[in-house]
Amino acid sequence: MKLFDVYPLYDVTPVSANGLVVTDEKGQEYLDLYGGHAVISIGHSHPHYTRRLKEQLNQIGFYSNAVQNPLQEQLANKLGMLSGCEDYNLFLCNSGAEANENALKVASFKTQKSKVIAFKNGFHGRTSAAVAATDNQKINAPINKQQKVSFLPLNNLAAFQKEIQKGDVCAVILEAIQGVGGLDEPTTDFYRSVAVLCKAWKVILIADEVQSGFGRSGTFFAFQQHGILPDIISIAKGMGNGFPVGGILIHKHIKASHGMLGTTFGGNHLACAATLAVLEVLEQENLVENAANLGAYFIEKATDIPQVKKIKGRGLMLGLEFDFEVAELRKKLIYEHHIFTGGAKNKKVLRILPALTIQKTQLDLFFNTLKTALR
Repeated sequence: MKLFDVYPLYDVTPVSANGLVVTDEKGQEYLDLYGGHAVISIGHSHPHYTRRLKEQLNQIGFYSNAVQNPLQEQLANKLGMLSGCEDYNLFLCNSGAEANENALKVASFKTQKSKVIAFKNGFHGRTSAAVAATDNQKINAPINKQQKVSFLPLNNLAAFQKEIQKGDVCAVILEAIQGVGGLDEPTTDFYRSVAVLCKAWKVILIADEVQSGFGRSGTFFAFQQHGILPDIISIAKGMGNGFPVGGILIHKHIKASHGMLGTTFGGNHLACAATLAVLEVLEQENLVENAANLGAYFIEKATDIPQVKKIKGRGLMLGLEFDFEVAELRKKLIYEHHIFTGGAKNKKVLRILPALTIQKTQLDLFFNTLKTALR
């Protein structure tokens, strides 16, 4: 049997990793500034993380959600405390796409409507409703296109107001920093106006924090930098530091009922241990603050590179926009300089998504290398 060939692969085979360093089968080390799409939040093989998982695996790794699992309650309490979102309830699943799928389902249950407002260049996952709300026709199959989704320009309030006033919308889904799209952001005025209009029209506002959450933006959630209060917050990627975990935070004004949502693997013992370990390291090592500080340092260093036309993002969810497509630059950084970086739908943007444990010396190395690669 062969693999279903859907991924264009770089010719690199990692076999071990520690911190921000990935090592391939030939012993070559790479500086990881991409973290597998922002998944590695506290560094590869963090000792507290690996110890937590080993200890849990030696006790019980999995049982279904038909029994008590106190780790889920511990996780909900810890997450509420560190994020400042105590007025929400937690539903655990396995991925960002599944998180957004459940968020849209809850919104439809609550409003008894089915239309979604999403935004151009947004990305919300590859499952049914999540991919329908993703602005990429190449990954939308005909079965997905049955969903009712209106794609609007980001920061165009007049277009948004016109659409929501039609009265048939169940949810608005919005990234505070667009990940795959290329690090574009809603303005604070726009995000706040969206929140006000959602409340007025009884529409559920979903903050997609799958990539920007868990401290990556320099605050626990990126929407917190705009002073708004979403109805549902979707999370995944960095919350498990590589273990598949996702979830949604559902504001307490939305009531649960038995059977409303469900999952086989979501919230299993190992997943909870992984996420608790991440939260503990974020707190103990002040990594949200580090993300804010190192993000500011990154911007300062990037301003010294004349080829950079625009610096995008916040915290350690960053992008450098050039006046050329970056595919060849990324290859050069990987094969000649041994640094992992990311691309975006905007092919002129180089994405930087390192572990939140990154230090100034590693950013200095990146910028010195980038200057060499751009010559």
